[in-house]
Amino acid sequence: MSARILRRIATEWSGGLLLAALLVGGSALASEPPPVRLDSTADHSKYKELQQEFASGPELTKVCLSCHTEAAKQVHRTKHWTWDFLNPENQQRLGKKNVINNFCISVPSNYAFCTSCHVGYGWKDASFDFTAEENVDCLVCHDTTGSYRKLPGLAGHPPYKDVEIPPGSGKIAKAVDLSRVAQKVGKTSRDTCGACHFFGGGGDGVKHGDMDSSLASPDKEVDVHMDATGLDFTCGTCHKTASHDVPGSRYTPVGKDKGGAHMRGKEDKSNPATCQACHGLSPHKDSGMAAKLNHHTDKIACQTCHIPAIARGGVATKMSWDWSTAGRLTPDGKPMIKKDDKGRVIYDSKKGDFTLGENVVPEYAWFNGKVSYTLLGDKIENIEGVTHINKLGGSATDGESLIWPMKVFRGAQPFDAVNKTLVTPHTAGNDDTAYWKNFGWEKAIETGMKVAGADFSGKVGFIKTDMSWPITHMVAPKEKALGCSECHTRGGRLDAIDGVYIPGRDANRLVNLIGWIVAGGTLAAVALHGLIRIVRRPR
Repeated sequence: MSARILRRIATEWSGGLLLAALLVGGSALASEPPPVRLDSTADHSKYKELQQEFASGPELTKVCLSCHTEAAKQVHRTKHWTWDFLNPENQQRLGKKNVINNFCISVPSNYAFCTSCHVGYGWKDASFDFTAEENVDCLVCHDTTGSYRKLPGLAGHPPYKDVEIPPGSGKIAKAVDLSRVAQKVGKTSRDTCGACHFFGGGGDGVKHGDMDSSLASPDKEVDVHMDATGLDFTCGTCHKTASHDVPGSRYTPVGKDKGGAHMRGKEDKSNPATCQACHGLSPHKDSGMAAKLNHHTDKIACQTCHIPAIARGGVATKMSWDWSTAGRLTPDGKPMIKKDDKGRVIYDSKKGDFTLGENVVPEYAWFNGKVSYTLLGDKIENIEGVTHINKLGGSATDGESLIWPMKVFRGAQPFDAVNKTLVTPHTAGNDDTAYWKNFGWEKAIETGMKVAGADFSGKVGFIKTDMSWPITHMVAPKEKALGCSECHTRGGRLDAIDGVYIPGRDANRLVNLIGWIVAGGTLAAVALHGLIRIVRRPR
């Protein structure tokens, strides 16, 4: 019997079975599987323990911990909880509660406002109990409803009743339905991470430049990895978390990843959030012009070419913040706000002057991952110059550095003009010593320094500062990566980079002239030789 006949019999037999199944009402072969949640192995709406009213976050957390018994203990071990980090390289005590910056300045004495971005409940002063498991906020990272919100001034709590914010504005923040949110918890998302990280520094896109609310649902042009209709990466796709500990650090970042791609089944304790962790050490095709690009990875970070500009999603990032101009009031003594022609705040009596930017071309620097900070108590030697609040290590010769794109945030902020140190002012709050209440720097700094346990002379001055932020997000499609001419030219993007020869930028006119003369002479000699051979060849 031929193969063709066998195939026909098999087809008719299988078709007959299907027809018989349909005739007798069988639907097993054609039915869809029942609906199922794919983002979690548990439907929390089915737990009776969560089907009740909760008076507070800690009360709800106790119920969460009745099943997730180890979760709070895991959170307690992380930087997201402690806001404290000892840099093993230089032994500096860092973390949010220790460093000073040049946007919101500092956390001490402002805890009730700053800890609206803490993964806990109730941190308003030094009495906060870091060991209490019920103080962990499960919902802030696991909400999927989009309705969970923590307000400044509530020490990490969400509103448990409707509240007017800011006071006198007529704007009402609705109370959070804790039971509803708890019944719909799921994996972390760009929304949950972004609720804090997009708004770091007190507003959308203020601090980083490559992280703002446009990344909540970006298109491919804004970020090729997070493209909501494409790859749709969440933060956790790269920042692969274990035991609630999120890898990646602004205090000890990876300047040059020499480990290459991470392999399943192979123990790897390096940072999974680098470009090389997925793309390897030779990310381009190993042929033609692309092979030359692989040579660039020895000196240039992937981000340098693949993030051509920051603040590309329609949200402006702050480029400078001048606290020295704060405190100006209207003729009737009221705080004021000024906006530009796009409706963006460029002056606030509480904070001073701002400059903003969209589609900002980064600055570039050698970076090896080592960062040191100017901390409270550190003497400032040159008060007339610019104080680098965070100083990035790196050079062309250390073998550990790459050329990285940076957002450099520049500002002017208060300092102790006698002791020559940075200060930590009490800015937020309604008490008489808060700067936002009385616009008096002396009172505000005296209170803040007392909470921080530091000396203050009583003499206030202002000093220029800057902070550098390595750029890693808003990766553009490969078609939008930088072209050769962006860097290989005088006045190009890498014009300020030293220690490396860049063809096109570093060309010497005399050397070029000699080269062209030699090349032209060689060509002329070859042509003359050929002509002579033609003329003298045998007839």
